[in-house]
Amino acid sequence: MNSRLVNENPIVYPKKQGRVRTDQSNTDEDIKDPEHSELTLEDLRVITKESVEVDDAKSYVRVTLTPTLPHCHVPHLIGLCIYSKLLKSLPTRFKVDVRVAPGSHATEAAVNKQLGDKERIAAALESPYFVDLFN
Repeated sequence: MNSRLVNENPIVYPKKQGRVRTDQSNTDEDIKDPEHSELTLEDLRVITKESVEVDDAKSYVRVTLTPTLPHCHVPHLIGLCIYSKLLKSLPTRFKVDVRVAPGSHATEAAVNKQLGDKERIAAALESPYFVDLFN
């Protein structure tokens, strides 16, 4: 990561009440922003409760992420982090779909194409670089 931040002063939102944390909860449950490692995707409203759809009966989860800037350079990386976290925590019967919110990014179609390419996702999740990043 270079020393010059693309979004030097992101808006940090207060966490909404209603998220239940247990004694077993820890910050490992939260995905950190790649550019601001002290902030989570929830803090920046890249992901909200409303942006996550779960259909248990159809074994389907869709997450719609909203980058903090229209020219954010890491939405594909954020999407991969979300995939990785969900694949580790959900039963294998679930299909996971991660997308960029409509109109939220300058290269939305290209990012969604990358995030929709299952072979590319599988290769990235096996890459030592990404495995270290996710962990």
